[in-house]
Amino acid sequence: MVRRLGTVGYDEALALQRSLVEERKADRIPDTLLLLEHPPVITLGVRGDGGRANIVATTSRLAELGIEVFETGRGGDVTYHGPGQIVGYPIIDLKPDRCDVHRYVRDVEEVMIRVCAEWAIDAGRIKGLTGAWVGPEKIAAIGVRISRWVTSHGFALNVSTNLDHFALIVPCGISDRGVTSLERVVGTTVPAQVVEEVLIRRFCEVFDRVPTMESSASLPAPLGP
Repeated sequence: MVRRLGTVGYDEALALQRSLVEERKADRIPDTLLLLEHPPVITLGVRGDGGRANIVATTSRLAELGIEVFETGRGGDVTYHGPGQIVGYPIIDLKPDRCDVHRYVRDVEEVMIRVCAEWAIDAGRIKGLTGAWVGPEKIAAIGVRISRWVTSHGFALNVSTNLDHFALIVPCGISDRGVTSLERVVGTTVPAQVVEEVLIRRFCEVFDRVPTMESSASLPAPLGP
C-alpha cells in the first residue's frame, strides 16, 4: 500500500509508523510505503548521544527558525528534514527471504540511485557510508529501524530542500562531505509529485512489488506481492 500523505508533523508521523509496525507484525495490513514531507525538524539517531554533539546551531537559533529536535529510535546520527524533501517510510515485513539488514539498506540505496538516474544524475555509494551520493555530496539519507524483521523509518531524498538548513548540523556526523539536491544538480525546477511517482515505480521494481494505483491520486494504492 502506498500512502502519499503530504506534509505531516514529525511526531504524528512517528506515532503513525509505530502503529503501522504493530499492525504489520500482526499481519493486519500489507507492506506499506509512506511518502510525505516534514516541517523543518532535526532528528537524532540511536548511535552514541544520537548526534546531539553534531547540532551546530544554538537552541535559541533553532527556536528562532521554528525547528524542533526529536529523538527517533532509528539508526544513524543527526539529520535534517524539511519542505522540498521527500521522506519515505517503508513498513515492510522482510520475512522470509529478505532477512538481511545490510541487503535492505543497499536496496533502499538502489531505489535512490535509480530515481536520480531518471534526471541523468550519476548517483552512487561511498564505501563505509550509507545513502546515495553525487560525488562527495549526499543527495539521499537513509536511517532505518527493524523490529522482528518489520522495517520503519527509511529515507529522505532532497528535491528542492533548503540546503542552508543543513549548516545547522553536521549531517549524519560526517564533517568532510557536503549535501545536495535534485534541483541543485539539474539546475531546474523538479516537481515533487513527479519525483514521488518515479520513486514509487523504482521502489516497487527493487522490492519486487507491483503497484495497483487507484483512480484518484489521493487514495492509497495497494502494493501486490
